[in-house]
Amino acid sequence: MSLRVAIIGGGLGGLATAVRLSAAGHMVTLCEAGPAFGGKMNRWQTQGFTFDTGPSLITMPHVFEETFKAAGERMEDHLELVRLEPVAEYIWPDGTRFEHSTNLPQWLEVLRALEPRDVDGFLRFLQLGARLFELSSETFLRRGMDQPPDWRTIKALRHFPLRNAWGNYDKVVRSLFRSPYLRQMFNRYPTYVGSSPFRSPATLLVIPYLEHAYGGWFVKGGLYRIVEALAGVAREKGATLLANAPVARIGHERGRVKSVHLADGGSINADVVVMNGDASFLHQLLGGDEPTLPPERRSKSGFLSLAAMRNDMPNLHHHTVCFGADYQREFSQIFDDREFPEDPTVYINAPSRSDRGVVPGQGETLFIMANAPARAEPWDEAMTRTAWQRVVGRLARSGLPDLREDALAIDHWTPRRIGASYRMPGGAMYGADSHGWRNAFIRPANRQRTRGLYLVGGSSHPGGGTPTVLLSAKITSSLIEKHESA
Repeated sequence: MSLRVAIIGGGLGGLATAVRLSAAGHMVTLCEAGPAFGGKMNRWQTQGFTFDTGPSLITMPHVFEETFKAAGERMEDHLELVRLEPVAEYIWPDGTRFEHSTNLPQWLEVLRALEPRDVDGFLRFLQLGARLFELSSETFLRRGMDQPPDWRTIKALRHFPLRNAWGNYDKVVRSLFRSPYLRQMFNRYPTYVGSSPFRSPATLLVIPYLEHAYGGWFVKGGLYRIVEALAGVAREKGATLLANAPVARIGHERGRVKSVHLADGGSINADVVVMNGDASFLHQLLGGDEPTLPPERRSKSGFLSLAAMRNDMPNLHHHTVCFGADYQREFSQIFDDREFPEDPTVYINAPSRSDRGVVPGQGETLFIMANAPARAEPWDEAMTRTAWQRVVGRLARSGLPDLREDALAIDHWTPRRIGASYRMPGGAMYGADSHGWRNAFIRPANRQRTRGLYLVGGSSHPGGGTPTVLLSAKITSSLIEKHESA
C-alpha cells in the first residue's frame, strides 16, 4: 500500500526518512522551513571558503552505508569518507598537550607517558563500552521505546553492566583513570549530546567507545555533502522536497492525521505525518499552546564563530580542543547560572588542514565553538562581544595566535541565532538534556498517540548525534511500514 507521507523539516532525520520511505514506494513530500536542507548540518560560504555550520565529525560509518543501501544505493558512489588520525589534539592551561589517536598501539604509548596505570583503566573502559554498545544495539538503538521487548531485548538485558552503567558519568571516569588530563578528556564526550559529564549517566561512555571502535571520520568537501547526497537520492526515488515551506499546523480529525498546512496558506493531504524538528514544538503544531521546554531541562547551546583565515596554519590539527582551567565550574556556569563561561573550553575544527578543496588556495576554514547555555533570556550584542573576547583569550593562553589579526571574515552564531534559525528553544542543540538516566534514555517516542503521527531526529528517540539520527529514521520508517501500510 502506497502512503501519502508529509515530512516536516529537512534535517538529517527528515531526509533519511524521505530516502527510506520513497525508496519503499511511498509518496513523500518534505517541507523545510528554511532556504536550505540539512537543519543544523548546514553550510556557509564566503570569498571562496566553505564551512560546515553543524556536526564536524562522524563515527559508525556503517550506519551511513546502510542508509544508502536501504535505497538500493552505494554510499561510496555519493560520498568520500576519510578516517582521521589522530582524531584531535588536546591542550591544557598548564601547557600539557597530546594527540588523541584511535590507533591502539599509538594511543597506549600516550597513556603510558601520561600515567602508566591508566593503560589498565583504558582497557577496562573498552570492556565496559563494548558491553554498553552491545546492549544499546540490541535494545535502545534498534527499537522504538514504546515497543514491547522481544527475545533479543530480553537476552541483551541479562548482560547489563549494572555496577557502572547507572552511575554518574564523571565518577565512573574517575574510577577508571588516575590522570587528570585523561579524566577531563573523557569528560568531554557527554557534550556530544549537549550535556554535562557531572550530571549524566555513565551509560554515555558508549560515546567515546564508539569513537575508539569505529574511528572519527570526515567527508571530502564537507559534511554538508551528506545532506546533498541524501536529498539527491530522495529526489531520484520520487520524493518532493520543498524549501522555504514552513508548516504552521498539522490537520487531524478523530485522533488521526489528515494533512499539513503551510504558512503561506497551502496544504498537503497526508496519511502519515513525520515531524523532524524539536519535539517540544509538536503540541503547538497540533493546535496546542506554545512549546514548553523549560530552561532547566534544555541541553546546552553553543557560541560558534566561523573564521576565514588569510594564511595557512600548518601547526594546527584538523580538530583541536583547548580546555579551560576549571571544567566543573564551566558546566556549573552553563547549567546552573545560565551564563557563558568565564574561561570556556574551545573546540576548533579546521577541515582545510585535511581537505584543501574548502579554501580558495591559501588560508584556512576555522569552525570555533564554545559551550553556551540555552537561555530563556535574550542574547544581545554585548554578550556576543564578551563571549568572543573570552574565546580569543582562551586560545591565546593555549598558545594559538590572535585569530582576529588574520581573519578575512568572521561570522558569529549565538544561541539566539541558532534558536531562531532552527526552531530550538533557547538554541538548545539537542532538545532536552541527558542528565539522569530517564532524560538520557526516555525521549519522545517515534510513534505518537495521534494515529499516523511520527517523530524523527535528535530530540526524539534514540537521541542526538549523526549516526543516532540516522537510526532514528530507520526506526521511524520501520514503524510506519508496520502500523500504516497494512
